Amino acid sequence: MNVIQLSIHRPTAVIALVLMIILFGWVSLTQIPIQMAPDVRQPVIIIKTNWRGASPTEVEREIVSKQEEELKGIEGLKRILGEAKTNQGVVTLEFAPGLDFNRILLLTANRLDRVTGYPEEADEPEISTSGTEDNAIAWFSLRRMDGNDRPMSTYGDFLRDVIKDRFESIPGIGGVNLFGENEREIQIIVDPEKLALYKMTIPEVVRKLRAENASITGGDINEGKRRYVVRTDGELRTTDQIRSILLRSETQRGTGSSIGRVTLADIARIQVAYKESFGRARFRGQPALGLNVTRSQGANVLETMKEVRAMAKSLAEGPVLKAGLKMRQVYDETDYINSSIDLVIQNIYFGGGLAVLILLLFLRSWRPTVVIGAAIPVSVIGTFVAMAFLGRSLNVVSLAGIAFAVGMVVDAAIVVLENIFRLRQQGMSSAEAAYKGTSQVWPAVLVSSLTTVMVFIPILYMDLEAGQLFRDIGVAISVSVILSLFVSITLIPALSNKIFDNEKFVGNAALRLPFVDKFATRFVEFWVAFAQYVVQKKVQALGVVCLVTFGAGLFAFVALPKLDYLPTGNRNLVIGFVLPPSGYNLDTMEKIMYRIQDKTKKYWVEISKKTGKAVKKVSDDVEKQIDRFFFVALRGRAFIAATHIDESKVSNLIPILQTPGREEPGTLAVVFQPSLWGRSIGSGRGINVDVLGPDLEQNYKIAQTIFFRLLGKFPPREGNRIRPKPGLSLGEPEIRVTPNRLKLADNGVSSFELGQTLDVFNDGVRIAEVTFEGKRIDLTLKGKSPEKETTQAIYGLPIVTSDGRIVPIESLSDIEMTNGPSQIRRINRFRTVTLQVSPKDSIPLEAAIDKIRSEVVGPMLTRGLPDGVRIQISGAADKLQETWDEIVFDILLSIVIVYLVMAILFESFVYPLIVMLSVPVAAAGGLMGLSVLNIFVDQSLDMLTMMGFIILIGIVVNNAILLVHQTLHHIRVENMSAGDAIQEATRNRVRPIFMSTLTSVFGMLPLVLFPGAGSELYRGLGSVVLGGLSLSAVLTLALVPPIMSFSLGLLERQKA
Repeated sequence: MNVIQLSIHRPTAVIALVLMIILFGWVSLTQIPIQMAPDVRQPVIIIKTNWRGASPTEVEREIVSKQEEELKGIEGLKRILGEAKTNQGVVTLEFAPGLDFNRILLLTANRLDRVTGYPEEADEPEISTSGTEDNAIAWFSLRRMDGNDRPMSTYGDFLRDVIKDRFESIPGIGGVNLFGENEREIQIIVDPEKLALYKMTIPEVVRKLRAENASITGGDINEGKRRYVVRTDGELRTTDQIRSILLRSETQRGTGSSIGRVTLADIARIQVAYKESFGRARFRGQPALGLNVTRSQGANVLETMKEVRAMAKSLAEGPVLKAGLKMRQVYDETDYINSSIDLVIQNIYFGGGLAVLILLLFLRSWRPTVVIGAAIPVSVIGTFVAMAFLGRSLNVVSLAGIAFAVGMVVDAAIVVLENIFRLRQQGMSSAEAAYKGTSQVWPAVLVSSLTTVMVFIPILYMDLEAGQLFRDIGVAISVSVILSLFVSITLIPALSNKIFDNEKFVGNAALRLPFVDKFATRFVEFWVAFAQYVVQKKVQALGVVCLVTFGAGLFAFVALPKLDYLPTGNRNLVIGFVLPPSGYNLDTMEKIMYRIQDKTKKYWVEISKKTGKAVKKVSDDVEKQIDRFFFVALRGRAFIAATHIDESKVSNLIPILQTPGREEPGTLAVVFQPSLWGRSIGSGRGINVDVLGPDLEQNYKIAQTIFFRLLGKFPPREGNRIRPKPGLSLGEPEIRVTPNRLKLADNGVSSFELGQTLDVFNDGVRIAEVTFEGKRIDLTLKGKSPEKETTQAIYGLPIVTSDGRIVPIESLSDIEMTNGPSQIRRINRFRTVTLQVSPKDSIPLEAAIDKIRSEVVGPMLTRGLPDGVRIQISGAADKLQETWDEIVFDILLSIVIVYLVMAILFESFVYPLIVMLSVPVAAAGGLMGLSVLNIFVDQSLDMLTMMGFIILIGIVVNNAILLVHQTLHHIRVENMSAGDAIQEATRNRVRPIFMSTLTSVFGMLPLVLFPGAGSELYRGLGSVVLGGLSLSAVLTLALVPPIMSFSLGLLERQKA
């Protein structure tokens, strides 16, 4: 007894099994993490090394270049990106996909340990990785309450010790990032006159202080039964210990007079203070501190955010309130997640409802409609079991896959039930019709399901970022289709045996819909007549095949649009960078940002009005659009962000924020919506034009030429963005002190002593990291801060010599005003200036790349470049080409897989070729669907949309498989002639072909029609599938009968 017979004879067992699948699905659903996007693990490692007070040139020489040299030979390394900034060096390693990332991380850490000779003041390097979890899931602001005058920057310890620790204790939180806070340090403020009095120099004090702060293990001693660890504990822990450090104790030789002991307190003042602030944050115009939280990989964002909100409320009503602060959440990722998930679920309901209505229209009875409709919840809910087992998450992409599956899972059930119904009408008993009807189409249904599933096999092995995004769609559709196959050969025959035994069903089948029935009858008669015509007219049949195939191929070639990489999404958040001329300090940047803020205030929504009906009233006012507005001013740059009161109109904020920034003289403002996919994946539509060469000044000149060419081709006023990295000139003002070695020698001072003394009196030198009040803070040696900073003050900075004289620095060196780099960017160890072009959404990425190559870079290369200089295009351009090459290979591999699966069914390598002719027809239909969508909204052919063509390969062959298989059944089992078999198969299969096609089309239609959060990710994919399905359903009937008319007789005669 096979599975079909067993199901017919034991329907209760089948129903119980189906209910178990649904039950396990619901249980699994509670265990699956819910996120905005799938977890994407990029083969990217980021190494950050902080060095307070260091210039970009020093960071490049002492940190970045050393790390790059040691890391360059790591296995699988594709690119090294180095960035030397003021106070920090960043080295980013990009690896080839498919490597064992944990092993690569270990190799990187080992190589990094080999780097030696870091400056004393540099921190230990920090290693991090990159992925979709980099995106913050929530932002918070902290502001002072009325009457609280304490500077916001002094709340750093409170943020780190209370707020950060509390948030990081929540399961699922990967990290907390703080903005605008400051750290405490112990400052040793040295007096140069007292130094001279005791004939001591700055380098001497530095050496002594570093030598005094020591904790050294001295082995152990065994005595009796015990082992004692010996340790020298000289670590400095209190300000009193620091004050009492003995710097000198000696007796003057010859005279015997005592100089006495000199302690640190004799030459310096010790105090605990806050470091100089490098940034200032403002929320809606008020001084603020900011923080965001990121999730850990695989975390359930909805559950995690519940805990985050509860913790935020607890903090706001407790420690934050006691500290005189108020806390507000300014961004919540779950707003977008909930909106996008609600939309997909709505689409699933609408799609399922439409599919059921189509079934009801064809079947004219609620009983068989319910039987087929049962495949939808069983397949969809059962999919959650596999997703939980495979460690996948519920996100916009995977839910879209489930929504697409709604229209596909009824296909197998339709074919089986329709065939059972046909045999029942011919007079068979319900049990016999159920068995024979299912058995007859079982091979075709199996192969149809396998072709749908197996096209995703290449995707599962695709390690690129886009491939990792595709997997969730592949898993969702594949599991749903497999479950629908199970339902079609078990539940459908079991229930059909019952419902077709009911005489009332036959009566209901006689229900007539005059217009619909008349159209359906003529439609079937047309295709049967067409089949009869091509059977009799072989030449005309060949002409039809050539015309349809050539026409579809030509349309696909002509209509193929330019490619894009990945959609960015439509989160309710815009962020931007404000880049002024080089050298602007923090105070100037804050003034610029205040001016930008003042110009946007007219768009701010009053917080008190953001409730109930007031939201609608305000949202109708074109002026009041900005819900939350904040900025962070830094040295030489600023960060700005805002949210819209209506999340569907967030892109309207881009010109509102960008225009005031560009109105500032010499200032470049770039505002955009951040990508859903993470920080490196989020470079999304950024095309990098890299100018590489050994000479920075030469690189900048070439970059300036390219920049102005790009401005002409991609005008910012039209929505394009061009961002230079790091800038377009060596414009960072610099005071260069060149030691006069002769004068230094005359005064007994070395170049190192000159530089270190200058560092102490102008900026401060970190001596060590000490433990103070249970926290690790810096111990810094510095001079007295001037009441007013001027460039002329540098000339008079004191240099204390060993014989007790104070010499101004200008007497020992040559001082000049010049320019230096604000940041040094390096690619594969070459100094680089990068121009990042982000074309407006209506320009496909491939078109923009072609334009840059032919109209910007091409003429530059033709004219010639200086020796050692080269120009390359990278960023999204590399990713687009790499992903496109992989997808083309996967499409070809999918075609081969589908062909071989069909060869197994037909026991022939020729019949699958007949079926495969539906693929180019489907491609033309997919492009047609995309073209129709572009009439209403801009939708590029991005890599997610390309997924639609892979899906089409697996599903458009199903109709042709049914037609060919039914024809062969009539010939091989019922001994019909080839011509009669073709006509009869066409007559029998037109109904199930269009029933399954229309249920699929209407099941997926809401995904394309309904706008909302997340729809921009899958509407292009949906339009391709809908267009391909619709056209192929019609043209399959125009292709398969003609081809079989002149090939079938010959092939079957040879077998005979």
